[in-house]
Amino acid sequence: MNDELSVDKRLVRCSFERAAATYDTAAVLQDEVCRRMLERLDYVRHRPAAILDAGSGTGNALAALGERYPGARIVALDIALAMLQCGRERIPWWKGLLTRRPHAVCGDIERLPLADASIGMVWSNLTLQWVNEPQRTFAEMQRVLSPGGLLMFSTFGPDTLKELRRAYQGADRYTHVNRFIDMHDIGDMLLGSGFADPVMDMECITLTYDDVRQLMRELKAIGAHNMTKGRPAGLYGKSLLAAVARNYEAFRRDGKLPATFEVVYGHAWKPQPRLGPTGRPIIEIKPR
Repeated sequence: MNDELSVDKRLVRCSFERAAATYDTAAVLQDEVCRRMLERLDYVRHRPAAILDAGSGTGNALAALGERYPGARIVALDIALAMLQCGRERIPWWKGLLTRRPHAVCGDIERLPLADASIGMVWSNLTLQWVNEPQRTFAEMQRVLSPGGLLMFSTFGPDTLKELRRAYQGADRYTHVNRFIDMHDIGDMLLGSGFADPVMDMECITLTYDDVRQLMRELKAIGAHNMTKGRPAGLYGKSLLAAVARNYEAFRRDGKLPATFEVVYGHAWKPQPRLGPTGRPIIEIKPR
């Protein structure tokens, strides 16, 4: 990946640490995408004994997953400790829905601190856009899944925040909006990581705002501002923000400014091992 477009993981952690206290009040889109992922899960037949919520944030999916899979061991993993702590504060009113207390792990989904074949389902809602090596991340998820395990995820596609990106492009030469990967490339990465039968689909969700500042405040409240290494250093000047606001006005419709979010949904399976004539798994040895 172009170094200027790569994600600064230190900044990601710090940003979500700061946003933990305001996240739940502003994460309208994240909650809606979570609901739509759960609807897609209705069509999948699977009973995992252990579930990893990879990038769990404040844990908005944990109660629903625990209710759907009673008795399953749930691991909530996030790069920001403050997010996990906010999730733990929810547990008292979750007790009626969860038969087992979730395990909280602070870690990076690009290097999962979990044993091989220890998880029956990996769930990841709007987290993969914060990784630098998606295929490596998929390989990690495939590693921790048991044979026959399910990966269920959502992420952002290239048209996400396209209006804001164009408004900035007309104002200066720096990268201000993260780059997002095309759905078809994600499908290829899943196959390249050893997954089978990937299913992908996409939809665009448009949120509307009174002005650019309202959009930026919401992005800041959920920790989702620009975190590429090519971002400009220091605070943005008033002249830049004024130019962005002027440029964004070209998109105003019916008195509101739109913000497009291209949401990519996917699921795939870790295949069962191939068996030989004796019924034992076939082990392939590849030359280096």
